[in-house]
Amino acid sequence: MNPSSFGWINKQTLIFNKVFSNKALTLISLYQELITCGYIYGSNTDIALSYIDKADFSSEEICKINHLTALIVVHQSLKANENFIEDTVLFYKKINAHKTHFLSEIIKKNNSTEALEKIIHKRIQIDSNLINKSFNYFITNALLFIDVLAYKEYLISGHITEASIINEESAIETIVLKTLNAKTEKTKYDYSLINLFEQSLRYQQTNQLTYAQAIKYLKTPLEKQYILDLACMATWTDKTIDDKERYFLFNLGKDLKLKNTDVTTAMQSISTFYETHKKDIVLLGSKNIVKSFYDNSSKIVIKLISRNSKRLLKELSQSKELMILLTKSTVKDLSKEEQKKVNEQLLDIFKAIPSLAIFILPGGALLLPLVIKFIPKLLPSAFDDNRIED
Repeated sequence: MNPSSFGWINKQTLIFNKVFSNKALTLISLYQELITCGYIYGSNTDIALSYIDKADFSSEEICKINHLTALIVVHQSLKANENFIEDTVLFYKKINAHKTHFLSEIIKKNNSTEALEKIIHKRIQIDSNLINKSFNYFITNALLFIDVLAYKEYLISGHITEASIINEESAIETIVLKTLNAKTEKTKYDYSLINLFEQSLRYQQTNQLTYAQAIKYLKTPLEKQYILDLACMATWTDKTIDDKERYFLFNLGKDLKLKNTDVTTAMQSISTFYETHKKDIVLLGSKNIVKSFYDNSSKIVIKLISRNSKRLLKELSQSKELMILLTKSTVKDLSKEEQKKVNEQLLDIFKAIPSLAIFILPGGALLLPLVIKFIPKLLPSAFDDNRIED
């Protein structure tokens, strides 16, 4: 499966349904998985439920998979017999997540898989400038779970508005900013981080909620747990939670009517996550952001080279069967099935020629994914990771 190529949603949905056909999953049961894999913190390191091999996927691609998994689980737990794609596109249309002209045109035609893929692509900020993304990517994607909570509300009540999403984000902004301000001593960097968080929000807030209003707005246990986990993430910017921050978090838990054990578990979860993945992710409070940018860029290039190398090797290995069949054809007639294989593999070889040429050019590893995205029919079958066999 390739989350950066058209058809990935159909492929992932098919895999999910095969693996979990006899299992009843709920968003509450999935939530701990979403914490462990980093989705809740905006730093996706693993795939929730481990039903797909993360292989050489980028963080953005893993984020796509985790986000879709959460949406699927919500839909199957509430509307299992209805159309997932149609319901999800309608939901995003209700909250105006399709605002760009291009997406509006797609949705006017139909509520298709293509529309949902484009919406999620935009929602995860994949097209953001790479340097800006290094600064605010993880913050923006830490807010994605708001979509999932709103989607659940939409499927239960039958209605949702952009205003409700904005209010939810405003409540989170209020509490997270109060958390960031709870530090015993703040440096210039801490104030810059507060400003960064405000700039990373998906919606411009005109009337920010007060702390009391924010607490009142959060009603469901999962909403409260989510904001507590984000608050714990905010306290971890300097790799420690001091006494004043700890005091604030326990008071926050009390205001949210959560148990002290819930607060302790949330603090332990963020600590464990960052300690486990400190080599793989940019810490929220990483001061050397330039180094982080180049490290992230290098990882992207390495993943692209690794992925395309595997595909080319796969294409060449498939050609071995072609050579055997061609040799066989010199001494006896091939069956119809064998003739079909020869035709398909010969066509693949001819398709592979421009792909190989692109790959060996300077920067070819970066160009090839663009060709895969925009001209998929020019590439060999080994490159079509999202193909569903009949």
